Amino acid sequence: MIIRNLRDAPEHTADVADRIWQAWWRPAGAALEDVNAALADVVAAEAFPFTLVSVTEGVFSGTVTAVASDLDARPDLGPWIAALWVEPDCRGQGIAEALAAAALERLVELGYDLVYLCAKPKMRAYYATRGWQVQEQDVGTDGLDVFVRHLGTTASLAPMPSP
Repeated sequence: MIIRNLRDAPEHTADVADRIWQAWWRPAGAALEDVNAALADVVAAEAFPFTLVSVTEGVFSGTVTAVASDLDARPDLGPWIAALWVEPDCRGQGIAEALAAAALERLVELGYDLVYLCAKPKMRAYYATRGWQVQEQDVGTDGLDVFVRHLGTTASLAPMPSP
């Protein structure tokens, strides 16, 4: 598996856009074109925000994005890890952990001390066992959990083993 910035792997833009749209934006009523426009803005940014992609044996296997804000109900928090996605047939191989660790390392390099993410309550155990702390529950119209992670050294960001 190789993790690359989407800016350096534009051939995977359509895959990233489709997965983000199908998983999160389409159910919220957004058009695929909206995702494409948002990704174009991310790719155009020099350092932040950014989108990373994982490629396994030459095939797209996952993605994660770091953005300034990912939850309308908490605009004062940031940055955020968002849209962490692994292809269904690639799950259970540590790709999500590797993508998240790579994004966190990059955020450390950019000088951030804290990072947030939001997820449905069914994902609480997954993130809690990987170094994330629940900060709030039942936030916004979707009743999401808000997690925080204190960034220290990159050594502390190594992915934790799957339970």
